[in-house]
Amino acid sequence: MSNIPENLRYSKDHEWVLVEGENASIGITDYAQHALGDVVYVDMPRVGDKFGTHEAFGSVESVKAVSEVFTPIAGEVTEVNDSLNDTPEKVNSDPYGDAWFIKIKMDKPGEADKMLTGEEYEEYLAANA
Repeated sequence: MSNIPENLRYSKDHEWVLVEGENASIGITDYAQHALGDVVYVDMPRVGDKFGTHEAFGSVESVKAVSEVFTPIAGEVTEVNDSLNDTPEKVNSDPYGDAWFIKIKMDKPGEADKMLTGEEYEEYLAANA
């Protein structure tokens, strides 16, 4: 089974969220990066961009495919991980650490509570394997 940290929340689109007060970091899961294969390019939004729940905010290009990345919670982008422009392979090597994509100020604090826990995400992956 994939690496699934318990301190994060997960979407069925394979994004993760780390809530810190009214802010949240968003990235893609270990399962998603493994399914994509070697990531070669990441397209990101700009600071100040606003997104609704489940809205595409960027894309990940791998040797296999291009996939959109969705924000599982609504908010305004406060920070973008520009280091992924130069080293997109971090998405493969450290999906839950150095390879976060964006940080947002949440429109609705508590929205992440409706997302899957690590255990629920693991069950979701097993049921859809």
